[in-house]
Amino acid sequence: MDVGWNILVLSFALLASAQVPKKCSAPPEYPHARLVRKYSTIPRFSSGEKVYYDCAEDFTPSRGSRAVQCLAGRWTKLTLKCEKKSCGNAGDLPNGEFQYEGNSFIGEKVYAVCNEGYTLKGLNYMICKKTGWTGEIPSCVEGEATTCPTPAVANSVSSAGDVSVFWVGDSVTFTCSQGFQLDGAQQITCGPGGLWQPQPPRCLPSLKTTPSTVKETGGCGVPVNIPNSNANLANKYITMTSFASGDRVHYVCDVGYVQAGGSRYRSCMNGKWTPLWLRCERKPCGSAGEITNGQFTYTGVEFGDTATAVCDDGYHLVGQATRRCMSQGWDGREPTCEAAACDEPSGVTNAVMTSPKEPPYTYRTVIRYHCPVGTLIGQRDIWCTKDGTWSHSPPTCREKATCPSPNVPNAYWMGTHNNMYQERDTIYIECTASYTRIGPYAVTCGRDGNWYPRLPSCTPRRWRSRYGR
Repeated sequence: MDVGWNILVLSFALLASAQVPKKCSAPPEYPHARLVRKYSTIPRFSSGEKVYYDCAEDFTPSRGSRAVQCLAGRWTKLTLKCEKKSCGNAGDLPNGEFQYEGNSFIGEKVYAVCNEGYTLKGLNYMICKKTGWTGEIPSCVEGEATTCPTPAVANSVSSAGDVSVFWVGDSVTFTCSQGFQLDGAQQITCGPGGLWQPQPPRCLPSLKTTPSTVKETGGCGVPVNIPNSNANLANKYITMTSFASGDRVHYVCDVGYVQAGGSRYRSCMNGKWTPLWLRCERKPCGSAGEITNGQFTYTGVEFGDTATAVCDDGYHLVGQATRRCMSQGWDGREPTCEAAACDEPSGVTNAVMTSPKEPPYTYRTVIRYHCPVGTLIGQRDIWCTKDGTWSHSPPTCREKATCPSPNVPNAYWMGTHNNMYQERDTIYIECTASYTRIGPYAVTCGRDGNWYPRLPSCTPRRWRSRYGR
């Protein structure tokens, strides 16, 4: 008896538990996807409840459903497929072609290569960003386009930076290193024929070294800087005018450059300086930062390059747009992109705003109106545009007009007899005996409270016969 009772109790308990729907724990995570909402305040999800996913940043949906559902304590499988965003084709390059680094995904580059007989003008690559291919679009100009060679002036710093191609009209300014003085024009300009005008200057030591002294001792004169090495003789040697055989000097990379290999030393051997093998490369700055609702477009990420902030549609820039890669990193600070905002909707309206009723009205905010009485004239929904203006003026409410009972002497009409008629109500008017109708038989109540096309009149028949009417 006890065994049977226990079995009966256990059966009822199992039946009761089976009737309670099982709940689901937190939704699972999927690669390249993210929950649209964070359900951190909900520890469990009821059976039948749905949550939604979206593709992660730099990915775009290609197929499948965004929803998963809690069924019997388990989440259904997410079918949403997210593919990495691609910039696609960079277009045509007249007299050349674009060579792609990969599949045009975000972060990849496309390189410009000119045909034989043509010269590249501009940066030789573009970068795929969220907004598409960014950077100045390069071009290929005919080979006879005039350019000037890179001017090399020892013991100087020029304004040319990392520029390697100079076009007619480009100018370069030189400043001599410490211990040297300028001999010639400080600024030169690329002229017709590919010649610098005037000729590049020289930077001569402030204190002249006597050649005869150098020859007698077997020593060396002042070592000159190596063109395009991006390095200069260390300051401690600048004021020295002669060096004995076996003396050693060292070089340092220019501001914004770092040693990337080779030796920084040169030695005086048999009256000549040994070659300089030092290799200096531009310092990298890395990323200029992340901007919410915007992004940076780069000319590069090394010393001298710039990063310009561009906001998404509906947002405006607050702060300095451009940052420059300096020797200590990016200058300035990251700007921000703030949503465009609309003022309170202007215009007199008797329509009632349903949502939202209070500012701020930021980009894409939608306001809906309704009419407690009457008909809505205009757009029911208006929204704040990316320019900070409303898409439409607020609508108005027009009360329904009514038409009075037709006052036509000596007439009667067929249809409902009301004191007031609504818009589109139609009646049919006839004249009583001995009277003739002049005007329309059917009249309709218009939206302005008037009968259309017009009310008829009833005239005596003998009046009509007397005047031939």
